[in-house]
Amino acid sequence: MALDVYVANRTGLLLVDVYNDLLSDGGKLWPRVKSVADSVGTLGNLCALADAARAAGVVVLYVPHRQWREGNYDGWRHPGPLQTMIDREAVFAADTWGGDWHPDLAPLPSDVVVQQHWGQDGFANTDLDFQLKQFGLERIVVAGLLANTCVEATARRGAELGYHVTLVSDATAAFSDAAMHAAFEINGPSYAHALLSTEAIIARLAKP
Repeated sequence: MALDVYVANRTGLLLVDVYNDLLSDGGKLWPRVKSVADSVGTLGNLCALADAARAAGVVVLYVPHRQWREGNYDGWRHPGPLQTMIDREAVFAADTWGGDWHPDLAPLPSDVVVQQHWGQDGFANTDLDFQLKQFGLERIVVAGLLANTCVEATARRGAELGYHVTLVSDATAAFSDAAMHAAFEINGPSYAHALLSTEAIIARLAKP
């Protein structure tokens, strides 16, 4: 059977929260991610995926979490656990190394940087849906951090909005193996159209 091809002018690669705080030694959340990230080769796979996507002409869209600033969540009636943790630990702080892109995954001029999301869903209160529609993209390949929070929430919303959604099992990470299992073995199959490895996705990329 022929491979399901991801045609470049219909496909977008979403890189979620590829910040130093999550992906670099010295990052505030790296100690919690390191074991899983090292076991699946997260950083190397993210870089390979981004390079292959650009080479094929796939639009790469950065889907960043809101950078922390003093007072970001002041007055919120119902901040979620993620907002509470970010505020307490000043994760992804603006104008700091931790809140900058991992140097191997910095956006290129041809890439699109989407408005920052406040919660876990990269579509909510941002221009992500608008950008995808302007480029005429129908498929989204979702990678980045964390598998069971922002990646899952963004991918799930994408499916609800009518996009073909692919999760990349080894171009992400989580705080535990159990969280990865939940993201890819329990939750992912209920909404994603495909769950593939980096190698499998790259093999399916095709220029228009």
